[in-house]
Amino acid sequence: QVQLVESGGGSVQAGDSLRLSCAASGRTGRTFSSYLMGWFRQAPGKEREFVAAFGRSGSIYYADSVKGRFTISRDNAKNTVYLEMNRLEPKDTAAYYCAARASEMLGSSRASGTYNYWGQGTQVTVSS
Repeated sequence: QVQLVESGGGSVQAGDSLRLSCAASGRTGRTFSSYLMGWFRQAPGKEREFVAAFGRSGSIYYADSVKGRFTISRDNAKNTVYLEMNRLEPKDTAAYYCAARASEMLGSSRASGTYNYWGQGTQVTVSS
């Protein structure tokens, strides 16, 4: 079992930056580096949507809506994945969730259904 805890959310103005963190823990018999990590978000009344994720072989994927503004990164020594968010816009307002899946899991890194573990979410609110 993997536990994921997000932090770093908050209320900011449009144009500001935030960095979200997601710390992983748990005894699974495998290292953190063997998990593919992703970020998703869900705004009120909307479905959860893909934001950014690591794929196999070191590939990285971004939603078109955040490309060029958001950066996903990870520190395997700290069992942590980050989402650096720059030039935030009101449309970025949502609860942000990190997710993990074993690297051998089939399916797209963009699909929420391919992830086994989820954090509780951290709220990001961007005002104009």
